[in-house]
Amino acid sequence: MIPQKIMAQILAMQTIPRVNSELAEQLDLKPYHHSIGLVTLTIDDVGYVAIDEATKKADVDVVYAKSFYAGAAHASGPLSGEMIGIIAGSSPDEIRSGLDAIQQKIEFDTYFEAINNNENHALFAHTVASCGTYLAELADVNVGTPLAYLIAPPLEAVVGLDAALKAADVELKVFFGPPSETNFGGGLLSGSQSSCEAAANAFREAIKNIARNPVI
Repeated sequence: MIPQKIMAQILAMQTIPRVNSELAEQLDLKPYHHSIGLVTLTIDDVGYVAIDEATKKADVDVVYAKSFYAGAAHASGPLSGEMIGIIAGSSPDEIRSGLDAIQQKIEFDTYFEAINNNENHALFAHTVASCGTYLAELADVNVGTPLAYLIAPPLEAVVGLDAALKAADVELKVFFGPPSETNFGGGLLSGSQSSCEAAANAFREAIKNIARNPVI
């Protein structure tokens, strides 16, 4: 069954061609990081996958990435959304390439899914075929390792992760214990691409079953 997609929206995307030295120090930039790019969007986990994609498509590093408390519905302003990501590189051209990769990933490839067609009940079951430097560091794996990126509401996330780990030859590398800043939970699992896809499918199906039978 084709999932009902919940797409993220980019709210703001900006470039600072030559970042101030004091700000660069606060962001812990490297000497070759002269330029930065900033993005905010409405769904944080989509954003994390997208900024990781930027590190594969351009010579940039992720230097800042944070979710906002309570999510996009309670954002601090119309351009805040649910997360902010900052990439750094040697030139505005590299930043532009990185931001283009982020935009492509968000608009065409990465999305949450409505659980049993209920948009108010959503999950994220995304297979990263080959992770970039950002997710590799987060999960403590080699660049290029496949990952299953699994997120759901708190109870569903725990049950879904258990199902995913039992269904496939994968390892739990990061546990996002609920509640996160946006009141979700989940984890990053590593394995072969096919194993990650099997884990994501098991996660999805377990959560659909919970939605149909929440009290047993």
